Amino acid sequence: MEHGKLTDRQLEALLERLDRIAQELARINAREERREDLAVIAHELHNLNESLQALAYAALGAQGPNVRKRRTG
Repeated sequence: MEHGKLTDRQLEALLERLDRIAQELARINAREERREDLAVIAHELHNLNESLQALAYAALGAQGPNVRKRRTG
């Protein structure tokens, strides 16, 4: 067998490995896209939380929060 030539069996094995690599790469890409989506959602939730806190303090006015301690016993 000459150097650089592949038998049908070797070519088939190589193609199977390439298919597995392509499938794994597709899974990695899908996972990365989900992470990016989650990062956007986390950023929006952070902004929403800050807005809700600002609204809560504005609703309280100058008096500040009225915090009651729980009784233990």
